[in-house]
Amino acid sequence: MPKSLTIAIDGHSSTGKSTLAKELAKALGYIYVDSGAMYRVVALYALRNQWVSAAKGCQEDKINQSLPEVHISFELDGQGVNATHLNGERVEEEIRTMEVSNVVSHVAKLVPVRRHLVALQQAMGRNGGVVMDGRDIGTVVFPNAELKIFMTASDQVRAERRQQELAAKGQHWTIAEVLENLQSRDKADMERADSPLIAASDARTLDNSETTKAEQFDLVLEWAKELEA
Repeated sequence: MPKSLTIAIDGHSSTGKSTLAKELAKALGYIYVDSGAMYRVVALYALRNQWVSAAKGCQEDKINQSLPEVHISFELDGQGVNATHLNGERVEEEIRTMEVSNVVSHVAKLVPVRRHLVALQQAMGRNGGVVMDGRDIGTVVFPNAELKIFMTASDQVRAERRQQELAAKGQHWTIAEVLENLQSRDKADMERADSPLIAASDARTLDNSETTKAEQFDLVLEWAKELEA
């Protein structure tokens, strides 16, 4: 009987981490957890309460004190989408907007926020059989994960992908605006003091600048099957 793995997928913004993680979890029969969505939920909650802005940063005390009020859950909808909920309200689409993208790094750098969400993430994956993607999964959340992947791609490719994704949702931004957002988020994530965005020393690097989704999925599934055996 194959063993159940813990699979950690980290990497830069708009490299397709969530898409790959969802497909891999489905193929393996594992649980999928989108850790980035959890930080976006806290950012959305802060936005709604006017505790954070792209220009002014955030009111740390109010956000930190509100964490017990922020209940995050994932539920499959009728279309099979792993939708994110905030206090019972579906917010899957709202947390993916540029408004949230522009402030999430301010919230994600707060140590109490990270500690709170990391504890939730570790509880979700305690028994293995989980695929989780984010920024610090292989380094902080699951440092002992059997399979660690660090995804990257060129800045231009990532910006083009993100612009197309936003346009499909009716949000129209220029390549320059999207690129600036991606680069600023990556810079903030890599430079924060607590659990910065870095590749784990034993992570397998996956640069998908010129790789199709099918090619990268087949490769990662092969890696997982080898470790399950």
